[in-house]
Amino acid sequence: MGISTPKYRLSCVSSAVLTLLAWGLTNAQPPPNAQAPRGAQPTLIAQASPGAQAPADAPKIPGQNPNGLQVYLRAGLKTHGPGLHDYPQFLADWSKLLTEHGAVVSGSLHAPLAEELSKTAVLVIYKGDAGYLSEEDRKALEAFIKRGGGIVSIHDALCGPDPTYFATLVGGAKKHGEVNYTLEANVPYTVVDSGSPLMKDIAGITLRDEAFFNMTWASNPKIHVLATTVIDGTPSAGTHKGEVVPQIWTYEHSLAGGQPARAFVWMQGHEYANFAEPRIENMLLRAIAWAGRHPVDELVDYRPPPRPQGPPGAQPPATQPPAR
Repeated sequence: MGISTPKYRLSCVSSAVLTLLAWGLTNAQPPPNAQAPRGAQPTLIAQASPGAQAPADAPKIPGQNPNGLQVYLRAGLKTHGPGLHDYPQFLADWSKLLTEHGAVVSGSLHAPLAEELSKTAVLVIYKGDAGYLSEEDRKALEAFIKRGGGIVSIHDALCGPDPTYFATLVGGAKKHGEVNYTLEANVPYTVVDSGSPLMKDIAGITLRDEAFFNMTWASNPKIHVLATTVIDGTPSAGTHKGEVVPQIWTYEHSLAGGQPARAFVWMQGHEYANFAEPRIENMLLRAIAWAGRHPVDELVDYRPPPRPQGPPGAQPPATQPPAR
């Protein structure tokens, strides 16, 4: 049975984001394997860089939990038509959503710097072809994983030129340039591990989205499959119609010389509206907490403390614009 999802809430993107998008439109991106000067990359940080120290008297972000799970959102410029692959909107929406759920959020439209990852617990990647990494980016990512950093990979983040390598980071990957996708299709989930808290309420969901096949899988260790789908009969699926392929999984591993690390992969997200499906939203919140080795329901169940009240007769802080 399919689900009907309302159009995802269109958040008011800040002027900083709009400026950044204008930069991206007027400064064409180089091919994925080209190495642009680091200083030329556009950057949006949702709050101060993890390695930076804010002045002691700086005003606090209203409603933020200062002791929350440190999450970095790695997004990118939009690559597809309306409603598809809306990476910038994800950065805008989920930086607010995660803050409301008790996380401390940073993010950008570029591969995170080593300094930005130095105090990050979980890296969430929703950006196509994130497998294209410069040597500097690769070293920063591997150092993050070696110290136990968690990854949540969404949709085509696991696509790139070397799926064998990227599979060692998240458990599975696909090669850029190959036909290994259904395009728009029915994606019914069959939950394989019904005992996993990450799969709560996922059984029986069918999304209108995109599924991947022809995957390259890690072998030592192997992935832990949470849910599979039957590949829909679409023109691009061809003879792969009817194959049963994992679409949601976890991967617990250690890079050589490193600490145990966790990755969670959800291969849908082609249709941005599916992020608004409450069961999918909660699955991702649980996955982020799990990847960071926090209680799995910590973000789902978080309730912000009441805002302090002003003196009698004063307007409540919640209705006042922030001081500038």
